[in-house]
Amino acid sequence: MNLEQLQSFMEVARTGHFTRAAALLHLAQPSLSRQISTLESDLGAELFHRARGNITLTDAGESLLPLARRMLADAETVRHEMQELAGLKKGRVRLGATPTLCVSLVPDVLTAFHAAYPGIDLHLIEQGSRGLLDELAGGALDLALIVTSEDRTAPTASLQRTPLLTEELVVVASVNSTHLAGRASLTLAELAELPQITYHQSYDLREATSQAFHAAGLAPNLVLEGSEMDAVLRCVERGLGVAVVPAMVMLDRPRLCSVRLTDPGLSRTVSLAHRNDVSPTRAAQAMQEMIFDTANLLASSSVSTRGLVTRVS
Repeated sequence: MNLEQLQSFMEVARTGHFTRAAALLHLAQPSLSRQISTLESDLGAELFHRARGNITLTDAGESLLPLARRMLADAETVRHEMQELAGLKKGRVRLGATPTLCVSLVPDVLTAFHAAYPGIDLHLIEQGSRGLLDELAGGALDLALIVTSEDRTAPTASLQRTPLLTEELVVVASVNSTHLAGRASLTLAELAELPQITYHQSYDLREATSQAFHAAGLAPNLVLEGSEMDAVLRCVERGLGVAVVPAMVMLDRPRLCSVRLTDPGLSRTVSLAHRNDVSPTRAAQAMQEMIFDTANLLASSSVSTRGLVTRVS
């Protein structure tokens, strides 16, 4: 079994078609078919159900698919590590982050990293925390910035999580609206009565706020549901309603005002996750250090965040 055979297997599985897969791999179809047949012979199992116009995975193929994906990702990581060891001023970092972090912490991290290491290719994947952990475990990411509603999360066998920041959730409104006028804080019950804009179901933040309302026996007054973070902020700026956002999102938002959420207050922990069964590349190590440094800077900017973001010791 070799990497070329695994790549051919992955492409046939993805396209469901031998001819199309061969074209994408720049192979003659007989060559690709031989690779698959050899792989099946080596493994002692058929990987595909072959029917005209309908190529599907067997049980053995379904079992091989995540393993092949991870092996190919690990091989790519090794290739980039060897480039670094050879003294090449290039490399790659694949960073995953949740949507809310992509509009707060991540831009600062990437800007600083690119300035320090302009030869490193940066790849950013935006997804919910659970999806990011799956991508990380499968070898598709080097690092992932995730969020949880607990102060610390239990590690898994292959992943390590390092808490970075504890961040309060705040209620935001347009500076031109009367939704938060005269208020220093807002209870969850008071929030439920205001017109509220909420997020797509894939957002960790949507799940956290929904659980809080459910636990309190409250039904929020939703005027817009299922939006992405940028759309939510724009609609709030135009006075359509209020929204619950992480405190860091409020940095450099002059058209928005915010108050603390109380009774209960809600917070989340931002953590950095990586695989502990694979040594990180030097580029990934440099990215880790940049993330730690940026988190420290954000936590120390108490004037901007009003002490709503604290470093996890």
